[in-house]
Amino acid sequence: MTHALRTGGDRGYLRIATEEAFAIPEQLDAYLRLVREGRADKATTSLWGFYGTSPSERTTFIRERLLDLDTLRIQAMDETGIDKAILSLTSPGGQVFDADEGKTIVTKGNDALAAAVERHPTRYAGMTSIVPQDAAWSVEEIKRGRDELGFKGVMVNSHTQGHYLDEPQFDPILRACADGDQLLYIHPQSPPDDMIAGMVEAGLDGALFGFGVETGYHLLRIMTSGVFDRYPNLQIAVGHGGEALPYWLFRLNYMHQASVRSGRYERLKPLKKTLVDYMRENVLVTTSGMASEPAIKLCIEQLGEDRVMYAMDYPYEFVADEVRVHDNLAIPFEQKKKLMQTNAEQAFKL
Repeated sequence: MTHALRTGGDRGYLRIATEEAFAIPEQLDAYLRLVREGRADKATTSLWGFYGTSPSERTTFIRERLLDLDTLRIQAMDETGIDKAILSLTSPGGQVFDADEGKTIVTKGNDALAAAVERHPTRYAGMTSIVPQDAAWSVEEIKRGRDELGFKGVMVNSHTQGHYLDEPQFDPILRACADGDQLLYIHPQSPPDDMIAGMVEAGLDGALFGFGVETGYHLLRIMTSGVFDRYPNLQIAVGHGGEALPYWLFRLNYMHQASVRSGRYERLKPLKKTLVDYMRENVLVTTSGMASEPAIKLCIEQLGEDRVMYAMDYPYEFVADEVRVHDNLAIPFEQKKKLMQTNAEQAFKL
């Protein structure tokens, strides 16, 4: 059913969009420089070699809207009834650069975001971007983001040059999120070179397939390596309907337990809880790019009504009818209010 999209909670809830991207000019220029100089991996070459240079109307729209943190973005939110956006530096953030260049870009990005939140305090909240290549610096930036910039979570763009957060060098970052009670959001980027295989040639490396495969793999590594046993209060969010894991959850849980019992993999040790438990207690998922009633209902049924949050994925996804899909979901009103508003308020401590 078509209906007017208004801000202000006229339908009984606010709409809080939890995975919304922005960029700074230095960041986009640096991606193009990596591509031109042949220093980018296959994924960055494929994605930003296109997004950074294509003259098409869509890519021009995305570049323009990524860089805007004022008039165009607020106008878009008003047009689609989005009351508040949780903003973060667009993928792959500073994770594709050497540590020093990444830190320069991410610091500027975090500062620009803090200034935008200050200009529009009722419309924006921010997540701290980090540079996992330098874990000690990232820990300090997480603290600065929380204590000085007022940010409400931490953004990591999945792998860091082929390395994952369950690896020992990144443990200080996990500990900082857990100790600081900061939600850690794992956003996709395309697979690293040793995983991407023929995806670029097949046209499947980005949002069509590669993003979800790589990020779901990342979350599985975290769960099966015992991260949530070490940090039982750590909360991690992923987008796009949980990167397919809610659909696979029965099989993932069953086969993980079978693999542990078999002793086939030295890495897989017994855990304190099941993968189902971790997904329902430590993981939140958002609906970014998944404006599908069956998919959203499945996430709610698998993880529980307190673990699913609305997201638009602006500016990459900007379709007013996708907001209406959420408004028109055939679920109880209280579930819908949790999905659209109160789960985000709790997770990000708004």
